Amino acid sequence: MKTITLIPGDGIGPEISDAVTKIIEAAGVKINWDIQSAGADVAEKEGTPLPDRVIDSIKKNKIALKAPVTTPIGKGFRSVNVALRKSLDLYACLRPAKNIPGIKTRFDNVDLIVVRENTEDLYAGIERQIDENKAESIKIITREASERIADYAFDYAVKNNRKKVTAVSKANICKLSDGLFLEAARAVAKKYPQIEYNEILVDNLCMQLVINPSKFDVLVLPNLYGDIVSDLTSGLIGGLGVAQGANIGKDCAVFEPVHGSAPDIKGQNKANPTALLLSACMMLDYIGEKDSSQKIKNALYKVLEEGKTLTLDLGGSASTTEFRDEIIKNLQ
Repeated sequence: MKTITLIPGDGIGPEISDAVTKIIEAAGVKINWDIQSAGADVAEKEGTPLPDRVIDSIKKNKIALKAPVTTPIGKGFRSVNVALRKSLDLYACLRPAKNIPGIKTRFDNVDLIVVRENTEDLYAGIERQIDENKAESIKIITREASERIADYAFDYAVKNNRKKVTAVSKANICKLSDGLFLEAARAVAKKYPQIEYNEILVDNLCMQLVINPSKFDVLVLPNLYGDIVSDLTSGLIGGLGVAQGANIGKDCAVFEPVHGSAPDIKGQNKANPTALLLSACMMLDYIGEKDSSQKIKNALYKVLEEGKTLTLDLGGSASTTEFRDEIIKNLQ
């Protein structure tokens, strides 16, 4: 039996974590969950939202499933997510955006992958207050990290029968930093002649994504652009409530939904667990449980297509637990 770290998070995290682990169990996958609390509630008790024991658990188990945790805005601890990625060197953020059966959207031909560099850029957190009216942030782009994420994107394309990788930047303005990112991507592209390579400016990309998203396949981006664009692409398939994600490093991987902790509906049994469930399916694929992953997705898609037992955000009136139980009922 595999041991996997489970971070239930805060806000709606514990509710959707409970739903997802029960679905996984019902699908016949035996996992020993090493439960590690983190987030706002933990900060009050332990003085930090990310205690060392959480990092130690993931380093030991190599894999974690993480529900959302609350990040303070404008003050306090920067981000549990950023700290996790830096501590474990989870350099690749993988966010698929593909139409989901039963979820009606403006486009029915979306199937793309956002590969986001996860360790530097403005997220390096190098900031200073110059005076009371002026602050600055330093954007860090290195050749090493840029080549590493480009190599991950091309390798992913090869292994998953993808045809094209598009490097995204704002190199017309950030000529040195984003220019370096493109230099690195071009160098890596030469090692993968079987994959089509092209480049696009991030603002143009955003415009084209909401006109014809099917023209894109694998996108590779620096940290900030990747964060913004992956939220945009989640909107193409139904929103953050159905958007899955993973943070992959050389030694560890953390799977998590894209959405936040939604403290306004905490404890009300209203939350939609779909994004965490799909992230868990990515985790199951990662550990070789592909059949179980597909079985869970098939059950989820059937529930969504039938449309009888949906959570509020999907246009229904079902509770989290009712939605969970309906998925379990449809497992085959």
